[in-house]
Amino acid sequence: MSPISTVVIGSDHAGFHLRNELAVFLTERGFTVDNRGPQSEEETDFPDAAQEVGQAVVDSAGSARGILICGSGIGVSIAANKVKGVRAALAHDGYSAHQAVEHDDANVLCLGAQVIGPWLAKDLVVSFLGAELEHREDFLRRLAKIDALEA
Repeated sequence: MSPISTVVIGSDHAGFHLRNELAVFLTERGFTVDNRGPQSEEETDFPDAAQEVGQAVVDSAGSARGILICGSGIGVSIAANKVKGVRAALAHDGYSAHQAVEHDDANVLCLGAQVIGPWLAKDLVVSFLGAELEHREDFLRRLAKIDALEA
């Protein structure tokens, strides 16, 4: 079981279907899922989803991680990283999905619904949610530098 039990998931219109599929997948695996975002494919703006999910993750004080989905994953990644306390990582491969947590303490995974399919997305989510920060001195030193940039 993952060290994280709550997932806040959001998207814009381009990520609508993948978001809902992942929400079901996560619920079936015992996660508490806070599913946010549009209720249809009607056009929405990804910065709104990024702000909402990012703030919810920050407010959880480490008890939740986030997943954001747009067409490419790039827009939500850029936007989410503007929310103080969010470390959003775009991943389209398994190594990046877990390494972002293990080395960089990522708390939001960004996915591109028009880049990857649901099977790969599920694998990435499992890798991301199952990963834990490695408390190595070099990683912690770099994270402190990121915190200083954010301040």
